[in-house]
Amino acid sequence: MRTKTLLAPSLSALAEGFARVRALTEALVAPLSDADATVQSMSDASPAKWHLAHTTWFLETFILRDFVAGYALHDERFPFLFNSYYEAEGRRHARGRRGMVTRPTLDEVLAYRHHVAAALLAALPDLPAAAIELVILGCHHEEQHQELLVTDMLHLMSENPLEPAIWPAARKVPVAMPGPIGWIEGKAGIVDIGHDGEDFAFDCEAPRHQALLAPHAIAERTVTNGEWAAFIADGGYADPRHWLSDGWAWVKAEAIVAPLYWEQTDGSWTRFGLDGRRAIDPAAPVTHISFYEADAYASWAGARLPTEAEWEAAASAHDPAGGNQLDGPGPVEPRPSVGGPAFFGDVWQWTGSAYRPYPGFTPAEGAVGEYNGKFMSGQCVLRGGSCATPRGHARASYRNFFYPHQRWQFTGLRLAKDL
Repeated sequence: MRTKTLLAPSLSALAEGFARVRALTEALVAPLSDADATVQSMSDASPAKWHLAHTTWFLETFILRDFVAGYALHDERFPFLFNSYYEAEGRRHARGRRGMVTRPTLDEVLAYRHHVAAALLAALPDLPAAAIELVILGCHHEEQHQELLVTDMLHLMSENPLEPAIWPAARKVPVAMPGPIGWIEGKAGIVDIGHDGEDFAFDCEAPRHQALLAPHAIAERTVTNGEWAAFIADGGYADPRHWLSDGWAWVKAEAIVAPLYWEQTDGSWTRFGLDGRRAIDPAAPVTHISFYEADAYASWAGARLPTEAEWEAAASAHDPAGGNQLDGPGPVEPRPSVGGPAFFGDVWQWTGSAYRPYPGFTPAEGAVGEYNGKFMSGQCVLRGGSCATPRGHARASYRNFFYPHQRWQFTGLRLAKDL
């Protein structure tokens, strides 16, 4: 969170944006039953009902409780259930057992959301600047959970033997297979990266600082399903020469042979998506791959993953609101490029950079200081947003991060090479 953000929106614009964010979250869960919204498919994922309630708990706790005199919690049991990882907020329900919270019901959670939203909008004109900052942060926090919600819904449905579709498939528009990857010569020498402006950014994106880049080139597009199928056909998952030691151990231990949600039947690859199981589109960006897989593919291709500084230096010239990103409920999947370098949307792109603080990084004071900084260990940076990222949420300086084995998010890769 940055202190300059409250210069940006008027209160009316903030109220409209807040209502829009809250409405999209609820539209995304509209196809779900109470059972759908309660089940937890793995410890990395959370039930839809929990996402709905946690984003509401965040607003109730850090704004209404702390800044609105006389506000009474909607339910005093909810902080224990819906706190995520804020140690300063006390005890909380174990993450891996969120799917056991069959009560409150989905309807009761939606009523909780509406109660808190109404109370916040009523209090908005009288909130101090510090609370306005937290309203803005809360909107961006909920947008992050919209993406997590979509990907967690996908993982949940993939665990159902019926492989149900949440939304009907979008109409396919034929797109020619892309040609060989083209290369963009990257900036070399000293570059400035990181956020420094009056618009919103998360604390981990700052401060803006200098990085030294060696001569390099970066691919003008991400790797496709067709190119990934060639990697598989060439024995990419069976050749330890391409894999990091930890990655090779993961491949062997988990019997990994393809991206998550891929299956091969009669020699053809299919993928499971929010529109059910369908044939892979060879022209679309490959997705649901781990850092280990991305790094192995880059080695196989005679290239490497870009650093986050290389990626940001190249992406800064492109519109972060462009590309295939989340605009509303409906089928969500990467789409083939329609031409020209594309840096935003479709798939998050693994970089070769560890998620660590920038020089001079300072977390926010108080409990919200736990938002990003405490996770700067053992994770890898991804850039660019995905088809499940709400449009307008990403920017060139945005740093996403996951552990190297995780792949239930819409994660892909873009290649780089030294010059």
